[in-house]
Amino acid sequence: MTATKKDPVVVILQLTGANDILNTIIPYTNGHYYDNRPKVVIPQDTVLPIDDTLAFNPQLAPLKNMYDDGNMAIIHGIGFENSPRSHFRAMDIWHTCEPEIVGTEGWVAKVVRDLDPQGENVVKCVNIGQGLPRALALRGVPITSVSNLETYGVMSSVPGISGEEERNRLLDRFARMYAPAIGTGATMDFLGQTGRDALKGADIIKSAPANYTSTIEYADNPIAKSLRDVARVHTANLGTQIFYTAHGPFDTHFNQPPMHTRLWGEVSGAITDFFDDLRAHDASDNVVMMIFTEFGRRVRDNGTGTDHGAGGGAFIIGDMVKGGMYGTYPSLAPEDLNQGDLDPNYDFRGFYSSVVDQWLGLDPVPIVGGKFEQIQFV
Repeated sequence: MTATKKDPVVVILQLTGANDILNTIIPYTNGHYYDNRPKVVIPQDTVLPIDDTLAFNPQLAPLKNMYDDGNMAIIHGIGFENSPRSHFRAMDIWHTCEPEIVGTEGWVAKVVRDLDPQGENVVKCVNIGQGLPRALALRGVPITSVSNLETYGVMSSVPGISGEEERNRLLDRFARMYAPAIGTGATMDFLGQTGRDALKGADIIKSAPANYTSTIEYADNPIAKSLRDVARVHTANLGTQIFYTAHGPFDTHFNQPPMHTRLWGEVSGAITDFFDDLRAHDASDNVVMMIFTEFGRRVRDNGTGTDHGAGGGAFIIGDMVKGGMYGTYPSLAPEDLNQGDLDPNYDFRGFYSSVVDQWLGLDPVPIVGGKFEQIQFV
């Protein structure tokens, strides 16, 4: 980032529900792929070849263009040992970097704490979506979460709640209402501070839509709207360095072909519109996007879809990314499978470490809980 003199920015896109990597980056010349997937196979004559062994799903054509331009890295075989094949437990692991225990501290929140130790900027990290992902949860680290940027901040402009002092009194009254149920002391202080941070974030961020104009016409679907909101906040120059959003569900047990096709059509179109938008605003050169999912899906289809698996894939996209393929695509040979699944061969914490170290310039060891092999993506 010394070349641009801009703070580095990371956009994290979670593909919720476990994306099927076999039908995303397709081993289109591998007989095992076709033998195992008579019902959910992507026909060989429709794929977009990368080389003699792997190809993009045709719905990823926009991303294939970014890959060909050298702006997209594909990380093969990502995951962790002993995949629980449970959405909830797997996401806990990805969110906290704690495969052995149930963690409570989100890895992204630790990044935010290192970027802003005093918590001075409550929009240092912005989540676009409902609720707060566990990756963003850490006591004392303010995170702004926005479900709808168009209406965000409306609470701050309700008649009779005009000033910060009045809003704080409202929060205190709200807290007292729930005091018998949740206790007092540190818990109440935490809730009160969280509420005040939320209101402050609303005050800061509510101006972003009004100051944004663009010639890019995003599609009318949730991920396109979310990434448009990311673009609006990013171009508002509020000091936000981490964005988080999600799309899905990729849990394709049933009726996978049309469902997976629609989801990737939405995702790939939204991502390319997002980066086109940033480039039009001269705001793309300090941004990378990380894309992950909790695990892959089984090699053999179940008749109409695929069930929970183990090894998966991840992506990094951006103008400064050294595009290409990283790692080894897991073997589909029966003797190499892990209980019928692709066997992961690259620890996801190395993926995180690569971005934290090489892009954000932070020490990844305390964030991910150890030293892991990095990919040299910049």
